[in-house]
Amino acid sequence: MTDGERGRPVVHVLLADGTIPTLGQVDSARGHAVAETYLTAHADGGWLDSRTCAELLACYGIPQLPWAWAETEADAVLAAERLRGADGRVVLKAHWPGLLHKSEQRAVHLDMQSDAQVRAAFRDFETRFAGLMRGVVVQPLAASGTELFAGVVQDQVFGPLVLFGLGRHRDQGPRRPCRTARAADRPRRARPHHRTALASLLFGTHEGEPVDLEGLEQLLLRLSRMASDPPQLAEADFNPVLATPGEVTVLDACVRLLPRRVPGPLLASTSLRRKGDQAVVDKLA
Repeated sequence: MTDGERGRPVVHVLLADGTIPTLGQVDSARGHAVAETYLTAHADGGWLDSRTCAELLACYGIPQLPWAWAETEADAVLAAERLRGADGRVVLKAHWPGLLHKSEQRAVHLDMQSDAQVRAAFRDFETRFAGLMRGVVVQPLAASGTELFAGVVQDQVFGPLVLFGLGRHRDQGPRRPCRTARAADRPRRARPHHRTALASLLFGTHEGEPVDLEGLEQLLLRLSRMASDPPQLAEADFNPVLATPGEVTVLDACVRLLPRRVPGPLLASTSLRRKGDQAVVDKLA
């Protein structure tokens, strides 16, 4: 992958000077336990259910929109009453194992204010997803802001990689990753958002306020920590991530675990050095 503005390899991110930040509110032992408990019950691995996914993110202090799980119409109404914000609106998201793209499946109902609307939405899900749906996630309707995505993929050379870019909107094409950085075991303060196509949105150059840049950096660092911690983590997708001037919050997350220890990446036994504008890989003895 290359730098979108200069066409140079982004391997300079790996070589950039930086410090290893101290992250509070990280419970690594609990994160490992969550992964192991899930795989004990699901021998082949898979995508985590909503509750287990939220629990894993909480182990690494990743900010999430408040939510509640409901398996009946009555429970959904009670959850909506608890979670309604100042504007009184909530969101219902259907869930079943393997559901990744809720919007594409029309498994989301937005802007519900009354109990009757919540009941109607739940019944709609029950009708359309009969035999599939296990329950619904109830959340307050999020404020407006800049929609981003962040995620993790496993690479056999570099190990876990963190992706970050513009989220997908209804009137736009597919999301475009703007930066990829090695997570491994050394999250760095490289500030990957400084030279992306998102700069004008993040820094408020379109007559708007800048988003919470410290919060965005914290999110990426915590995602990096999670990516390089439980060895069974195979993939993660935070989409959308809502960035506002006051905070950065994950609105929806998917995490996949596999019942294996991820083999050490090639870079664990190699050394990177700079030669001119290129990165050279040396095999370690």
